[in-house]
Amino acid sequence: MEELAYIPSPSRGVIHLGPIPLRGYAFCIIIGVFVAVWLGNKRWIARGGRAGTVADIAVWAVPFGLVGGRLYHVITDYELYFSAGRDWVDAFKVWQGGLGIWGAIALGAVGAWIGCRRRGIPLPAYADAIAPGIAFAQAIGRWGNWFNQELYGRETHVPWALHITSSEGGRIPGYYHPTFLYESLWCIGVGFLVIWADRRFTLGHGRAFALYVAAYCVGRGWIEYMRVDDAHHILGLRLNDWTAMIVFLLAVLYIVISAKKRPGRETVVEPGASDGEADGAEGADGVGEAGGQVKTTEGAEAEAASEPDASDGEAADEVKDEAGSATKKS
Repeated sequence: MEELAYIPSPSRGVIHLGPIPLRGYAFCIIIGVFVAVWLGNKRWIARGGRAGTVADIAVWAVPFGLVGGRLYHVITDYELYFSAGRDWVDAFKVWQGGLGIWGAIALGAVGAWIGCRRRGIPLPAYADAIAPGIAFAQAIGRWGNWFNQELYGRETHVPWALHITSSEGGRIPGYYHPTFLYESLWCIGVGFLVIWADRRFTLGHGRAFALYVAAYCVGRGWIEYMRVDDAHHILGLRLNDWTAMIVFLLAVLYIVISAKKRPGRETVVEPGASDGEADGAEGADGVGEAGGQVKTTEGAEAEAASEPDASDGEAADEVKDEAGSATKKS
């Protein structure tokens, strides 16, 4: 029975501009990165940081994140690249899909830490600024799975079912739950949740980022349960379900402990970000004070020079008295 309403899949996920392949998956990742940096920059400036700092640190975080995401995928699905009949070179073909968000966040945090350390910036404050942007970037990046016709859910006949047409890689054409769409919408909600909570509760010291992580894990748990792609199972649950539960607990624990040890929000997120004007004012004041001091000293010397010496007057009086006495005697 043909479905009357469904989400069509693209006939191909790459367009060739001459010899240059333009891949939908890569476009989604790139657009997501730009959105995360743009929003993170606005939030960073609002918290007292310099414009451009988020982008400078992203130069470290993004490459580390891509490597981490790919490593997590290859390690957890190693049989796709290193089992019999597979070509291990495919492990480097990121454009074909396969980035694990857990590895991307973990190693991306290492890159961000390096960038923050080089500029003397606290990593938790930076993480809070970019947290909503990361959620929106994930929402955009998930559409790369749509271009590749991958990571869909169980078969369904709902009006918003995803129509899979490719039979490559063991796919069976049919209508399935569009889990890429579910996760995309969930990530948008997570991004707005973090923005609202950050304004409402003045989150700081990494708690906005931890909220993003915890909220994402909740959605990832039930979405992962719907997926039908091959995955390792532990005690009947997919590996990513266990990862989501563990990371969720760690994020909540961090929020609780951090709120007790470091309540409130950082007052300074980027040392020296607002010192330019202060330095100028101090410099001007310093020159004024120094000038005043010089003028005062010079004035004192001039006044001293213009005043008659009392000792000289007394000496003159004594000479006059002696002269008068001598005249009388003679």
